[in-house]
Amino acid sequence: MQDAAELFHRLHAGPRPLVLVNAWDAVSARMVERAGAQAIGTTSAGIAWSMGHADGERMPLDELLAACARICRVASLPVTVDIERGFGDSTQAVCDVVRSLVGMGVAGINIEDGVLPGTRQLAPPEILCERIQALRKIDARLFINARTDTYFVANDDPAARYQDTLRRARLYASAGADGIFVPGMASLEEIAGLAAAVPLPLNVYAGHSKAPSVDVLAGAGARRVSLGCGPLQAALGVLGRIAAEAFDSGSNGGFRTMAGEMIPAGEINGLFAVPR
Repeated sequence: MQDAAELFHRLHAGPRPLVLVNAWDAVSARMVERAGAQAIGTTSAGIAWSMGHADGERMPLDELLAACARICRVASLPVTVDIERGFGDSTQAVCDVVRSLVGMGVAGINIEDGVLPGTRQLAPPEILCERIQALRKIDARLFINARTDTYFVANDDPAARYQDTLRRARLYASAGADGIFVPGMASLEEIAGLAAAVPLPLNVYAGHSKAPSVDVLAGAGARRVSLGCGPLQAALGVLGRIAAEAFDSGSNGGFRTMAGEMIPAGEINGLFAVPR
């Protein structure tokens, strides 16, 4: 754990941002490794969907842990796990979840403030601060990426939203977070301002069609770029085209998309040929 966590920390201080093409199961993790990843990040939405659940902590905890265990079993790189709000109603319950992940060898986690259940209001930042402080005691080297969902709630005042984001980021940094994640923040000016104002690596979400390049995000100050559930959404789009072609009995029927995208079975078996 220590070696993986130390490496994961160093990856946030490299010459270019750490890019996470997020995985949702063991084979997607190995495919991402094969493509040249430096670390593996999970997508909570992707794991939930692959298990037949909607996103938002709706999958049972044991299914999340089982999926993470399979990813850790095959991965040779540091693994960071998205635990949403922590899959627990109390700080102690969240700590129990993270202890299980640390026992698997996980090097980092994402944990968010999120929306209070049954409301459209963000949780008070004090809740996440308390959890960060408790999690820091579990393992000093665990990379805690604190996410704030300020850009996922309605706000008619962009300036006030940015100021709330900055306030929360500073609170989470003071509580012991190692990184700050603000999905939904798309303005390069705001990204640059936050990166300059908070002395922690800033994680930017790029799992959408309008995301700028990694180099552009790096120029704005991003130190980590996550694709989140975007890769799985794209994979499902390809699957939909394959199915539509197969079911098309007209002149356009065929298997063109499948034939053009298939990876030989031997190559896929080879992903798991060497004991890890």
